[in-house]
Amino acid sequence: MLFDKKTLTTDTLVSLYKNLLYPRMIEEKMLVLLRQGRISKWFSGIGQEAIAVGATMAMAKDEWIMPLHRNLGVFTGRDMPLHKLFMQWQGNKEGYSKGRERSFHFGTRDHHICGMISHLGPQLAIADGVALAYKLRNEQKVSLAFTGDGGTSEGDFHEALNVAAVWDLPVIFIIENNGYGLSTPVNEQYRCEALVDKAKGYGIQGVRIDGNNILTVYDTIKGIRDYCITHQKPFLVECMTFRMRGHEEASGTKYVPPHLFEAWQQKDPVSNYEQYLQETGVLSAASIAAIRDGFKATIETELQKAETAAAVVPDTHEEFADVYAPVKQDTVADNSDGEMTGPEKRFIDGIKEGLEQSMEQHPNLILMGQDIAEYGGAFKITEGFAAKFGKARVRNTPLCESAIVGSALGLSLEGYKAMMEMQFADFVTVGFNQIINNLAKIHYRWGQNADVVIRMPTGGGVGAGPFHSQSNEAWFVHTPGLKVVYPSTPADAKGLLIAAINDPNPVIYFEHKALYRSISGPVPEACYTVEIGKARRVRAGSDLTIITYGAGVHWALDYAGKHPELSLYLLDLRTLLPLDYDALYDAVAATGKVLLLHEDTLIGGLGGEIAAWIAEHCFELLDAPVMRCASLDTPIPFNPILEKNFMAYSRLGEVVARLMAY
Repeated sequence: MLFDKKTLTTDTLVSLYKNLLYPRMIEEKMLVLLRQGRISKWFSGIGQEAIAVGATMAMAKDEWIMPLHRNLGVFTGRDMPLHKLFMQWQGNKEGYSKGRERSFHFGTRDHHICGMISHLGPQLAIADGVALAYKLRNEQKVSLAFTGDGGTSEGDFHEALNVAAVWDLPVIFIIENNGYGLSTPVNEQYRCEALVDKAKGYGIQGVRIDGNNILTVYDTIKGIRDYCITHQKPFLVECMTFRMRGHEEASGTKYVPPHLFEAWQQKDPVSNYEQYLQETGVLSAASIAAIRDGFKATIETELQKAETAAAVVPDTHEEFADVYAPVKQDTVADNSDGEMTGPEKRFIDGIKEGLEQSMEQHPNLILMGQDIAEYGGAFKITEGFAAKFGKARVRNTPLCESAIVGSALGLSLEGYKAMMEMQFADFVTVGFNQIINNLAKIHYRWGQNADVVIRMPTGGGVGAGPFHSQSNEAWFVHTPGLKVVYPSTPADAKGLLIAAINDPNPVIYFEHKALYRSISGPVPEACYTVEIGKARRVRAGSDLTIITYGAGVHWALDYAGKHPELSLYLLDLRTLLPLDYDALYDAVAATGKVLLLHEDTLIGGLGGEIAAWIAEHCFELLDAPVMRCASLDTPIPFNPILEKNFMAYSRLGEVVARLMAY
């Protein structure tokens, strides 16, 4: 192995050695602890340390790094207390995730490290968002994300590199090519000669280097960092290396030919660099031994500190409390039992006005979505925004929903707010992983909030067929950590959107397309919020209660207008997660007969969950079974006659009659 120190000082050479050796010795101790049953799982980076260490030391301390599970050198390189890391690996509450995560599935704002999720690819897009924040503030910084050879086959890899290229983001992507994705060799993963060749396809620069040579890694990343800052461009680095242990210890290494271990043992990053330092007189055998002894003592001392941690005692209240970041409620307009006053505006105008006033209120709010800049979005809600607020804040995106959700999270790491417009709610499926596993869980995992709103144009009634008309709100109501709102009036559309943007938690904001230009109502001109989690009593009644949301509110009002003989109590949920259980109880108590109405299909719809809650908590108030009126359990069809037959409103009268006759 050829080492070229160039202009590096002796102090830097020694510092690199210490930072390289420390994670190796920690890992060797971890393998002992694993055999002793004192930790449950370990993903070894032995043989790959030079990449994480060299890259981390080449970065500024306040630049975000997105590591994976074989990058211990990132964590130690950021001077994280080892005893606290031990507590993390042992699942203690005093670790970085209160015992809720294992190994490296955690992050820390103090050290500018964003924890991975098991899906690997999403880390890359978060780095895009962080780099975008640096770019917007004209900071001389870069972000850095790791992936493996296996991760380059994921769509997230393509999306993240493409967004970084299109937006000219200062971000470094590092591929650790260690020859295997678990047991699958690279010749079964890709057909290009080198993974770095993929850079050409995105119009960005790339380089392939020896990932086991600490000086090469350090010097390369340092130079690339300067390039990314100077030219405001991304860069792809493929680091060739080898994994000397199993994917994780339980998986073993029987699938690897023995000669590969023999060859790569000769390229060990620690022993080779250690030998170089001795041969060049930078370190003596005695000084190396002293360094090793010092690390050994430190590791034992830190481990003893970790073992003093108290046993985890579950606190259910704390578990719930940590799902969401705290919210400060202000400028709330209480229209929970009545209507607001103001000029008549359409539903779409309420959304537009709420978004525009939020842009004025929050200079750190960034809008992202397909065609939302000059074109104004598919439904023209952001028309004129690019001219007023600038294209830096109103950003057209490539067709890559997953990367944009991830970028929104990256912006949040740097204190920005982000609103992403899904062109249609149906398209959210290709960004599902980022929403469900990154946005929703991150605060519970390590206390980092995701200040992100995703607007979801939803619903049928416009003849758009099965890929532009789905009601998919139930998918997200089932996910702790998200908030889900669904307005039915122009006033609520504005107030709930402003509240969602003010909220530091991820909010899925559903807006029914059929209501955009068909519904009008009074909307206050001032900037105000409608409290998330608070339902609205639309009308009082004594014969029957209809609980609904979105377009269902207007179906119920239309039915009530045609049947004045019935005294209908109508509750508009407005927020689907969290639900307003007090309002639900009052609605049940008012009539004793309850009909749950929603456009979503019957099986797995929100109505089933509410019905179960009513049966458990309001049974003594009921005079009849809780009934549901929902759309057919089929995909939504295109033909208007078939679509009408599909929709819940076509059966509303039938279900009301059945309930009243009980």
